[in-house]
Amino acid sequence: MNNDRGQSLITKYVWVIETIYRRRKISFKQLNELWLRDDISRGVDIPKRTFDNWRDVIWDMFGISIVNENRGEYRYYIENEEDISKNGLRSWLYNTFCVSNALANSQSIKDRILLEYVPSGQSNLQTVLEAMKENRVLNISYHSYWKEEEYNFDVQPYCVKLFRQRWYMVARSTYTYYCEKRPRIYALDRITYLHKTEHTFRMPDDWDAAEYFEGCFGVIADHKTDIQPVTLKVNPSQANYLRSLPLHESQQETECTPEYSIFTLNLRPTFDFQQELLWNGEDIEVLEPLWLREEIAGKIKRMWNKYKED
Repeated sequence: MNNDRGQSLITKYVWVIETIYRRRKISFKQLNELWLRDDISRGVDIPKRTFDNWRDVIWDMFGISIVNENRGEYRYYIENEEDISKNGLRSWLYNTFCVSNALANSQSIKDRILLEYVPSGQSNLQTVLEAMKENRVLNISYHSYWKEEEYNFDVQPYCVKLFRQRWYMVARSTYTYYCEKRPRIYALDRITYLHKTEHTFRMPDDWDAAEYFEGCFGVIADHKTDIQPVTLKVNPSQANYLRSLPLHESQQETECTPEYSIFTLNLRPTFDFQQELLWNGEDIEVLEPLWLREEIAGKIKRMWNKYKED
């Protein structure tokens, strides 16, 4: 299968998923009628056998199960449609393909579509993923923003995570001193040299990526900071944004009034979470825990000291 044909098939799979997902339940006859109205069909019906094969591929590729109710109109529906909205690789792939298809079919208005750049996604990510699949050691040259010098060393890549338009790699250094400690996090856009070596490693049986980032807001996995309840008081307009895009998966709205809303989260209030709170400015107030409220107040005071003389 060449790349063009492969991309064309993926476009068709996504079309089928989206059409059934929007209609909730649809017969094969209705599905084929919608198919023929769309340019994607090029005026050719979907053979029933082909559609059944696509359902198998859609399950393998996206983990989305398209089944038939086997009664009445024998309509098709997505058995696990709640999985589409959940976090995870398959859900992310599906959403990415949906966006890609929409953009690919919008070339006539490409000058009116503005996108955000994701550093390192193309140059380093593929090599890191290959090394992860093969459990191969990577040799990298890394230039941290906190140090003037660039360092070259070998790492064992454990997992990758996308956060705020940047890809990050969790890896353990092979140097004895660091190897005995916890894995560290490296931003892929700060890797100036990347080479997959011939050396292999064994992933620890007890290491789990989701557990490593449990309770984390972003990519700072500071396990010295306990997972704890955080209570926020949010003004009405900003509360709408938090409802549509929660700060964290644990977020819950516990009180709603015309003047404010109360949100509770259960996470590690690390530096990146504190930066997010500051980004929201006066729209969000930390009520609990007290130490976090004092920490944010201290940062605000130091910011004010820089500006007050003006």
